[in-house]
Amino acid sequence: MQILEKAPAKINLSLDVLHKRADGFHEVEMVMTTVDLADRIELTLLSEDEIKVESESRFVPNDERNLAYRAAQLLKDRFRVTQGVKIFIEKNIPVAAGLAGGSSDAAAVLRGVNRMWELGLSMDELAELGSEIGSDVSFCVYGGTALATGRGEKIQHLPAPPPCWVVLSKPTLGVSTQSVYKNLDLSAAQHPNTEAMVKALKEGDYYGICKNVGNTLEGVTLQMHEEVGQIKEQMKQAGADAVLMSGSGPTVFSLVEHDARAQRIYNSLKGFCTEVFMVRMLGYREPLDK
Repeated sequence: MQILEKAPAKINLSLDVLHKRADGFHEVEMVMTTVDLADRIELTLLSEDEIKVESESRFVPNDERNLAYRAAQLLKDRFRVTQGVKIFIEKNIPVAAGLAGGSSDAAAVLRGVNRMWELGLSMDELAELGSEIGSDVSFCVYGGTALATGRGEKIQHLPAPPPCWVVLSKPTLGVSTQSVYKNLDLSAAQHPNTEAMVKALKEGDYYGICKNVGNTLEGVTLQMHEEVGQIKEQMKQAGADAVLMSGSGPTVFSLVEHDARAQRIYNSLKGFCTEVFMVRMLGYREPLDK
């Protein structure tokens, strides 16, 4: 038995860090949406009681360091499953990029093995289990567009943004989310207007969305890695409608309404970065449930 799942990347239209919680995590407000850049997860039922992870990418670990492995292990342990699974990950989302590639892979495995092992769990139950694996996994279980609060596990679904192009550019460096949070000074940080972003999405206001993009973590990563600022500047000069770093970085994305301008931004970055993508906004949930 084989099951295929799509694991799309996410971008943060806004990311606000409010304060540090008693449990050591940070309280956040994040408006996230999926884009049409995705890993492909192929799950194969094994009669042996084991989990195997395979990938052609040398950056993908094949043990419990991999969130996809941990997702399968969590369901296996929680529901005393004696069958196994082979997880093949076709990696298209850049690693350590601020695009939730690992979290989306884990979410895809939760959805897929739920079907494969006939566990009968709802999407809400899978999202709750996902929060035990990582902060972005709950959102990735659903996909689409949502406001995530708490440490990222409380999800309020929102309408998809109006259709547009998204140009993503990742410099050749990885960013440690832990180190970004460690260097974050909340007293000096800039905070986006989450309420205005949610309102713009509900009204389908593309320019309202562009006006209210913001990321509290961006300033920290910009200080650590000047290449991120250089990409931002290049996108702005090429005529992007909005430019922002996603997550803790280092990937920067631009929102662009017209395809000719999106192509121009894409071309201008190809000589600067090896990992550049021009994709459509996904933003809706249906394909992930199939």
